[in-house]
Formats: sequence, structure tokens, C-alpha cells
Amino acid sequence: MQKEGTDSFRIKIVELAEEISGEAKLFPKYTTQIMNLANQNSQGTRASVVGQLSELIQKCPHKEYVKWKEWYLKEHSNAIDNASKKVFAMVEELKKAINQIDKEMVKKWVEDLVIDKTFIGLKFQEAILKRIAKMKNATYRLSTPGEESKGIDGYIGNTSISIKPTTYKSKNMLRENIGIKMVFYEKKKDGIVVDISALQ
Repeated sequence: MQKEGTDSFRIKIVELAEEISGEAKLFPKYTTQIMNLANQNSQGTRASVVGQLSELIQKCPHKEYVKWKEWYLKEHSNAIDNASKKVFAMVEELKKAINQIDKEMVKKWVEDLVIDKTFIGLKFQEAILKRIAKMKNATYRLSTPGEESKGIDGYIGNTSISIKPTTYKSKNMLRENIGIKMVFYEKKKDGIVVDISALQ
């Protein structure tokens, strides 16, 4: 990463907003984090509510911020209100949830994060191998340190397996490992989705 100096500079997000719109909206500490969470849960600003903004900005005949704002509010007159209602309703739900949190619940959550989820996160490769072996009515084993250094995470029967996140594909990190079958997984909110097409 290039260091800031005589040939580079940084513009903070709040400064960008001020440069482009002429104003920087300021909010009390922590409130934007709560509203962001409420928005994620309620999906208040998804395209079906506020429109596909990247396309709308290109479609707008005006390039100045003030004109864009006027155009958007005219073309989508109810969007801001509809999104706000969805987000605020979720904020109210979060308030109820916050009031249920006590010291004991926080301790339980920290224990789950630090002890349980960390262990599970580091050990789910074995769970993937175990599930594949069961599906194929085969045996499995984890790799030895020497095998692991070659990119092998384990074996299904005699077949060497490498288990990688799907993001591994997009980063052009795939190596030619002759004989090693690639299994990809994608983390979801409720677990992982495993792609075993290479084993078919």
C-alpha cells in the first residue's frame, strides 16, 4: 500500500460526503452501527425498496448532487419513507433485544464465540470429509503435516482432497496439484454449502 506523502493524500468518508453534497450528516456515537444492523435485518434499502441505485445514478440526466437528489425523490417519491419505516421497525425490535441482554448472557455469548465457534471453525474440514465419506460409503482421514504442506487436507478412501473457500477460485489461487481433488465451501449464516462436483 502506498504511504501518504507529497505524492498522495487521503480523503475521509465524511470529507467526501462534504465535498460532493456540501454537507456531512453527523450521527451520535454507535447509532449508525445500530441502524446498519437494523437495515441488514430488515433489508430496508434493498433494490426492491429504493431501486437499483447504481443504475439510477447512471440513468439520472443530471450529474450534480442537488439535481440528482431532486430527480431521485421525484422518480421514487415513497422510497425513503418506505425504507425508513422498515429500518425503524427493526430498530424497535433491537431495543427489545438489548433490554434482554444481561451480564450472564454476555458471558455465555463470549464463551460460545471464543471456545465453541473457534474450535468448530477450525475443525469443520473434518466434518466435510466425514460427510463426503458417508455419502460415498468410504473411509476418510485427515492429512499428516507433510501432506498438508502439499495442499492436501485429507483423504476420501485413497483420493487426496483439498478443501478451500469459494473465494479461492476468484483470487486465481488455484494451483495444478495433479491427483488432488478440490472441494469448495461457502459460509452462510446457518452453516456452509459444500461443492463436491469435482468428486463426481
